[in-house]
Amino acid sequence: MRRYGKHTDEDDIRTRPNRKGNRPRTHIRPKHEDAAEGLVLTVDRGRLTCLVEDRIVMAMKARELGRKAAVVGDRVALVGDLTGRKDTLARIVRIEERTSVLRRTADDDDPYERVVVANADQLAVVTALADPEPRPRLIDRCLVAAFDGGLTPLLVMTKSDLAPPDELLELYGSLDIPYVVTSREELENGAAADLVREHLDGRITAFVGHSGVGKTTLVNTLVPEDRRRVTGHVNAVTGRGRHTTTSALALPLSSEEGGWVVDTPGVRSFGLAHIDPSRVINAFPDLVPGTEGCPRACSHDEPDCALDAWVAEGHADPARLYSLRRLLSTRERKEGD
Repeated sequence: MRRYGKHTDEDDIRTRPNRKGNRPRTHIRPKHEDAAEGLVLTVDRGRLTCLVEDRIVMAMKARELGRKAAVVGDRVALVGDLTGRKDTLARIVRIEERTSVLRRTADDDDPYERVVVANADQLAVVTALADPEPRPRLIDRCLVAAFDGGLTPLLVMTKSDLAPPDELLELYGSLDIPYVVTSREELENGAAADLVREHLDGRITAFVGHSGVGKTTLVNTLVPEDRRRVTGHVNAVTGRGRHTTTSALALPLSSEEGGWVVDTPGVRSFGLAHIDPSRVINAFPDLVPGTEGCPRACSHDEPDCALDAWVAEGHADPARLYSLRRLLSTRERKEGD
């Protein structure tokens, strides 16, 4: 065996060849400055359908993104084969900063939050006035998620031919939420789509609601060229609908001003474990000044809350404070209550 002294020359050092013939690993990642911009339309088992210019491109998440996941509505950067041809696959190498997020957890005890939609401008909460019966607690939870995530809420009430909307309108009147009331006949002849479209043009709107309320049917009339093959029916025994949408899907509106609608799976629960009450108060700008005298980490529903005195002095409508506290207390109530 050859031994080396203290003063060996580098040429005398023998190195083992790289058997795989590839370059050594490096922590320096490419910047992908020439990556194309895309919009995530849907996600299915690790494959993402993206819109790149006017082409539909299938892609997968690059390993360098780690555990960071892209969701419907994300604006992403893609490299690789961007032709959109069959059996081609691009790579998503970057997820751009989000302007808003709609998040939920499985229940209020689940610490893992799931981002449902990114970069949406508003959240359309769809509820039937009958068949199935409306669930105000679930509506409250959706509104809290919208306020927390930076989305403007829109209340869409269907099946007004079966029950009047007066009770729900009175319940949410103090929130100043825009609303649309439609009947089954209007849903079938397209008149409902015209009423709702006035609130959608030029915006990205996520639709949410429990199964059987007519959410997917409404989306089908809004985007007839992308009509879903199957719509659900309400179970006559349980009064609940059957899930017909299994993953969120973004569809373009056919209007001069443009816009997108995002159909989401029907929900049976909407957990709010991730919600910070301090962000919900921002949806009530008329009440925000009254929180200056609140104790630190005030829940705005305790004896020392300064909002009581603020409202008593006439600075805001008491109904607004009641609505705020009702929404904040949704984590302590079940949706079916």
